[in-house]
Amino acid sequence: MKYRAIIKKSDDWWIGWLIDLPGVNAQEKTRQKLIESLKSGAIEMLLT
Repeated sequence: MKYRAIIKKSDDWWIGWLIDLPGVNAQEKTRQKLIESLKSGAIEMLLT
C-alpha cells in the first residue's frame, strides 16, 4: 500500500510526515534515510 508524504529540506535536515497516517513523522540527514524512517514508522503504526 502507498501513503502520501510531505518531505521538506530544512537547513541540514530532511523532515517529513505521512498525510494518511497522523503521528508518523521523521527527521534525518539524508532524503533516502528519511524515506526509510517513514516506512518503518508506517509499519510500526499499522502493527499496533
